[in-house]
Amino acid sequence: MFVDKAQIFIKSGRGGNGSVSFRREAFIPQGGPDGGNGGRGGDIVIKADVNIRTLMDFRYRRKYEAESGEDGRGRQQYGKDGKDLVIRVPVGTIVKDVSSGNVLADLKENGASFVAAKGGKGGKGNVFYKNSVRQAPNFAEAGGAAKERTIELELKLLADVGLVGYPNVGKSSFLSVSTNADPKIADYHFTTIYPNLGIVSMYDDSFVLVDIPGLIEGASEGLGMGLDFLKHVERTKVLIHVVDVSGSEGRDPIEDFEKINSELRSYSEKLANKPMIVAANKIDLAEDEDLERFTRYAEGRGYEVYPICAPINEGVKAVLDAAFRALKKYEEENEPEEIAVVSEPDEDPDYREVHVSFENGCYTVTGKQLRKIFDSTNFFDAGSLRYLYKYIEGKGAIARMLEMGMKEGDTIRVFDYEFEYIDE
Repeated sequence: MFVDKAQIFIKSGRGGNGSVSFRREAFIPQGGPDGGNGGRGGDIVIKADVNIRTLMDFRYRRKYEAESGEDGRGRQQYGKDGKDLVIRVPVGTIVKDVSSGNVLADLKENGASFVAAKGGKGGKGNVFYKNSVRQAPNFAEAGGAAKERTIELELKLLADVGLVGYPNVGKSSFLSVSTNADPKIADYHFTTIYPNLGIVSMYDDSFVLVDIPGLIEGASEGLGMGLDFLKHVERTKVLIHVVDVSGSEGRDPIEDFEKINSELRSYSEKLANKPMIVAANKIDLAEDEDLERFTRYAEGRGYEVYPICAPINEGVKAVLDAAFRALKKYEEENEPEEIAVVSEPDEDPDYREVHVSFENGCYTVTGKQLRKIFDSTNFFDAGSLRYLYKYIEGKGAIARMLEMGMKEGDTIRVFDYEFEYIDE
């Protein structure tokens, strides 16, 4: 099954906590602090891999979590860093943040990677806080929090030339005789139910050819398989429009040609303006006047028309030559297409904010950086508690609570710790 879109939940590793430890060795009195730092949490990395073709695996596993860093230990032993978790996706995958809708990465090359969730930093051990004034710090820094988010992976196949046209007009046959691909070929509609890629080798060079499953009238509005696969045509540079000029299914080839062009235009004007070569297929079944009528019509609108019989490889090389020339001209005249990627700041803009509210008869103080400082606090150490209070006061939280009506004796709650406000 071809899967080209998936949502997954990712969570980086939490940073390890710093250690509170003191040297305890015989004949070494007052050995001093020796707590080591915690290890860094593992990142979640999205990496493009040419050996992966679809997003099928993400239908069965939707949660990915990197390894957390180890806590520091005594004797200044650092905790082990958590391993990064590398999630491999097909080349051509776009990574989006579900909550904001922003495109975070466009992985267009094999090996391209993107850190989707950065691991938390390891916390400092108490030896880090030792100085000439504080000889025996009885606290350490908590590890940085893990980052979690839901992301969407969307695959847009990267191909140079795309085959478009109604179902059962011979696109799969054209691909099979042009490349090393082995698509399913049969005499019924929608034989091809997912895009097939193949490599065309020409003149010591090559290009990627993709067979897009048959489009029908209304494809740009979601009929048939339209919306599922029109997006894959977007990233091609040249189109080969395959038309059944024999009218073997009772349709008029000119009407088929115009309807598909109309669907391309309705989906995207940019798509409709791509260079297009017309392959007039099934000439073995067509009357001479039918082929002449269609050729006259398409050439009158500025298209190059090449009569072919795909199953026996008649006329196919001429089409590929024309596509190759059009591709080289397109690449000379156009810059590579870029999708707008939003660069995220390294730090959450809300990280240092402290929020104050009045809930259930007490004043509540919250904040992301405050959470880390709270987790680092030794509530049995006066100096550590003082640092927590000074941080809250320095962020203006005490002043805001006083403006809200706080008075001496009122309760202040910081996460799961409560203390009484005393007006000094």
